Amino acid sequence: MAKRPEIFSIGDIAPDFTLPASNGQNVSLHDFRGKYVVLYFYPKDNTPGCTTEACDFRDYYQDFSNLDAVILGVSPDPLKSHEKFISKYQLPFLLLSDEDHEVAKKYDVWVLKKMYGREYMGIERSTFIIDKEGKIMKTYRKVKVKGHVENALEYLKTQ
Repeated sequence: MAKRPEIFSIGDIAPDFTLPASNGQNVSLHDFRGKYVVLYFYPKDNTPGCTTEACDFRDYYQDFSNLDAVILGVSPDPLKSHEKFISKYQLPFLLLSDEDHEVAKKYDVWVLKKMYGREYMGIERSTFIIDKEGKIMKTYRKVKVKGHVENALEYLKTQ
């Protein structure tokens, strides 16, 4: 299967968006100018891989904060699901609800997936590191959970 082309390159301005957040407010990407943003897209709250990834971000939250980085998790789940997920795992960062997949489409992570011979649309686990001016610094596509958060943290430490 051919690799699909990136829709944007390192140094491009990250697509702005506004989504409902787990703090009860609408949050926009531009709200975080002046900080690094670790924007990660994940398929579903309370599933094994997504829980591991969220808990890894939780466990390294202070390390990211020390580097002036904000973590934002995005999935199609509704806010009520996010609230339970945050409560169950004591997640210290915002989760954003992209129920209509508009932001996932902007970032080209709403893709055709296959499992057990069935095709369906879903989130391709991906992370984008965005600089303090709102430009894309690093992209991670088709993320494998094990070691991913540590890799993202190490990358930010080199900046």
